[in-house]
Amino acid sequence: MAALIAENFRFLSLFFKSKDVMIFNGLVALGTVGSEELFSVFAFNCPCSPARNYIYGLAAIGVPALALFLIGVIWNNHTWNLVTECQKRGTKNFSTAATFLLFGSIMGRAAVAPVTWSVISLLRGEAYICALSEFVRPSSMDKFPAEHGAEVLARFPCKDVPANLTKFRDDVTRRLRYESQLFGWLLIGIVAVLVFLTKCLKHCCSPLSYRQEAYWTQYRSNEDKLFRRTAEVHSRILAAKNVKHFFGFVALDKEEKELVQEFPVEDVQPSPQWNAITGVYIYRENKGFPLYSRLHKWAKGVEGNGPSPEGHEMLFLAS
Repeated sequence: MAALIAENFRFLSLFFKSKDVMIFNGLVALGTVGSEELFSVFAFNCPCSPARNYIYGLAAIGVPALALFLIGVIWNNHTWNLVTECQKRGTKNFSTAATFLLFGSIMGRAAVAPVTWSVISLLRGEAYICALSEFVRPSSMDKFPAEHGAEVLARFPCKDVPANLTKFRDDVTRRLRYESQLFGWLLIGIVAVLVFLTKCLKHCCSPLSYRQEAYWTQYRSNEDKLFRRTAEVHSRILAAKNVKHFFGFVALDKEEKELVQEFPVEDVQPSPQWNAITGVYIYRENKGFPLYSRLHKWAKGVEGNGPSPEGHEMLFLAS
């Protein structure tokens, strides 16, 4: 148990520290696979009752997928940047293509976990068998007893059937598992093709060279790391200053004392500055020079977010 808990904490640490999109999506997929396995072992229990099987089976696939999708939307920074953008500036600065790209980015990232959940559920086949066993036509099975109908078929997933129906239960289970796995493999193929086409379209439509695009990604990652680290130190020093003002002293450890001495903090940044660096950002250029983020644009003193005669809007979002 201790090893399992340690592995879970290690996974969460990697999950939240990772900034690379492929690693992030891979960790999401692995976490979803593990969750689905646990759900199948400990939680899934087909009612084996007509009308209830269908609802339960679909709910076992659809409801967790929907929950994972909503969690993915909530965890995506673009979601809250979009909310801030609409609240502060509206969407007048975005073209139709840019708006479509933004929503596509949010939906695509959020779809990783629910698609993984659906694929694993279909490949396992348990929920699909539970949902559709009662709808198998008795006439499609050779010498199936005429006196048995949907009520008996609904009990097939639980193996609670008369001995003379064991052969038919195995046949129905095999047939439905085949259909379920077929849909699962088809879903994998469709997703793989869509990802490939999206990557091709992304690079074809990008006005940046591959190297500059890679540099932009590195810049955004480094800016985010440094901003978060600096904000944490700034807030700690400011808090220490205010606590000292209230009590007359502040209890700091050695590291915190060194931070307070090394980085004097006078006050917080005004709200207009926070608003200027917060919100959706799509690549801009100003007089031929790239602006890699809202913070970069603010530091350069460039006003406004819309395309200008000197610049152009790149239909591309940073990872």
